[in-house]
Amino acid sequence: MKTIFLVLFSLLLILFASCIDAQSCNPSGKLRGKKPPRGQCVNDPDCCQPGKLYDTYTCSPPVTKQTKAIMTINNFEKGGDGGGPSECDNKYHSNETPIVALSTGWYNKGRRCFNYVNIHYKGKSVKAKVVDECDTTMGCDDVHGYQPPCRNNIVDGSKAVWEALGVPKSDWGEADITWSDA
Repeated sequence: MKTIFLVLFSLLLILFASCIDAQSCNPSGKLRGKKPPRGQCVNDPDCCQPGKLYDTYTCSPPVTKQTKAIMTINNFEKGGDGGGPSECDNKYHSNETPIVALSTGWYNKGRRCFNYVNIHYKGKSVKAKVVDECDTTMGCDDVHGYQPPCRNNIVDGSKAVWEALGVPKSDWGEADITWSDA
């Protein structure tokens, strides 16, 4: 009887923990897209669509030794599709440097600013510095380059990151990666 109780109790704990984990990163709200002013959206295919509802998040999946993510490409230079200056230092950065923006939850209120992360893609890896947040709570405005809020599992890398990982230019845009704190 004691064994059955322990097994059931263990199963309940596992179920409870998995529910908390699954619930811990559900969308926290919606943001309605609005039409960008003429000439204001830098990367046209990624512009907010008027009336479309975009999920917003205040979290990201848990960080592990091999956190699964989607890598996107960002232009961290002034006038680029990254919108305003980087959150960590309120400056623009060269795309020739391996740097990234992390989704809001992973950015962790700036606690990862200037720390390095290891990014892995098809057997190659690169060490990149965190300089920005890929905002999952806001978007469709000037500060965010009139792009939708980021998804909660994004590592937004500079051109240097994509090149260091050997991703063919024809595949630039989105790539399945894993990452970890360096």
